[in-house]
Amino acid sequence: MNSIRQLRATTPDSEKVTINLGYVDLGRIDLLVQEGFYSNRSDFIRTAIRNHLDGHGETVNKVIERHTMELGLRNYSQSDLEAVRDAGEMLHVKVVGLARIAPDVTPELALETIGSISVLGALQASPEVRNALKDRIS
Repeated sequence: MNSIRQLRATTPDSEKVTINLGYVDLGRIDLLVQEGFYSNRSDFIRTAIRNHLDGHGETVNKVIERHTMELGLRNYSQSDLEAVRDAGEMLHVKVVGLARIAPDVTPELALETIGSISVLGALQASPEVRNALKDRIS
């Protein structure tokens, strides 16, 4: 009997970003990696970005508050959206981080309940839901 068992979720918990660096900057990063300060180039870049974002933390928090955005991971399940629909309400999703619409959410339910989506980070949704909401995603 052949059975396949999934060991981890297929959805990544991060987004890949490509950058271009000058040779001198790249060499300096490689030197720090070689000397053991960082495990690899990606570790250095992630650390540098986090440190820079931490320096702007108060500003980011004020902007999030001003725009009434949610920070972090926000999941929208089928039952969440059904509750919104049953209450006669409409969602206006504003997330800094990751907004995830569950795979079992139908395009029809998404259209009935989601008025707009603004995500600074990443939006995970089925291709059908993305297509249905394409005019509402900014």
